[in-house]
Amino acid sequence: MKRRKFITLLGGAAAWPLAARGQQSTMPMIGFLNSASAESFAPFVVAFRQGLSETGYIEGRNVAVEYRWADEQYDRLPALAADLVRRQADVIAANQISAEAAKAATGTIPIVFTTALDPVQLGLVAALNRPGGNLTGVTTLNVELLPKRIELLHQLRPTATDVALLVNPTNPSAEALSRDSHAAARSLGLQLHVLEASSESDFEPVFTILTRMHAGGLVIGPDPFFVGRSARLAALALRQAVPTVFEFRQFVAAGGLMSYGGSLTDVYRLAGVYVGRVLKGEKPADLPVHQSTKVELMINLDTARALGLEIPPTLLARADEVIE
Repeated sequence: MKRRKFITLLGGAAAWPLAARGQQSTMPMIGFLNSASAESFAPFVVAFRQGLSETGYIEGRNVAVEYRWADEQYDRLPALAADLVRRQADVIAANQISAEAAKAATGTIPIVFTTALDPVQLGLVAALNRPGGNLTGVTTLNVELLPKRIELLHQLRPTATDVALLVNPTNPSAEALSRDSHAAARSLGLQLHVLEASSESDFEPVFTILTRMHAGGLVIGPDPFFVGRSARLAALALRQAVPTVFEFRQFVAAGGLMSYGGSLTDVYRLAGVYVGRVLKGEKPADLPVHQSTKVELMINLDTARALGLEIPPTLLARADEVIE
């Protein structure tokens, strides 16, 4: 064998252990899969990173995060999930609709989900205490609180006989949300009208219909698409003088009348903690699904005045935050 060729082979052989050591020291990679857009969910990414840091993981320092956003185009999720599987993510963090796509894509990579629905009914886990399989996550009370939002609207407009619910028909949970809301409205002696919007161009027609029907108010159903359009929905509700209740604080901060629901910031922080625990070696099957119990009531008094509404003192006393 020629000397030059021998040295080349020897050098390559010497490099093998170094390459192996380099691969072993490569940072773990989190796949962050979400049905919304990066812009609309920026505050919750910050909360997710905070949760990670609580377990000792700092993005860019000792963990990498690959973000995949569907921008409310839910049919993109299977391909995005498959891409993270091909890239061999160590764990995937996904909101509810994204988690369903991720579960279909892999039965081995750990998945930490966030959802406002019952993950057992969704088929994500076998049980809350012992999830089994490769999924666990964090739930919020937002769907359970939907009837309460209808009740709050009734307190604001006690003489109204009709209220409306806005749902996204592309959301797999839309039918269940409508059914539960009809039951809640009937218990209060109200007639519920279900309106649908799956794109921003649907918003104007929805509020035009609301104005024509003289509904006592609108409850916006839980959906990532609506969360990402909180400011737009708040502006339309104020312009069309429709008392509206949503689930998260961003809506009220943008000029919406009222929000009542779980803290999405808290949910994503807790999801970050769970992802960190999985990276440290805990198995999703052994991590009970965590329910965020933090509930917030926010009221915008300026908007109430603009709508000619008087907020009952008892409701003001219960509010976690009042914007004036």
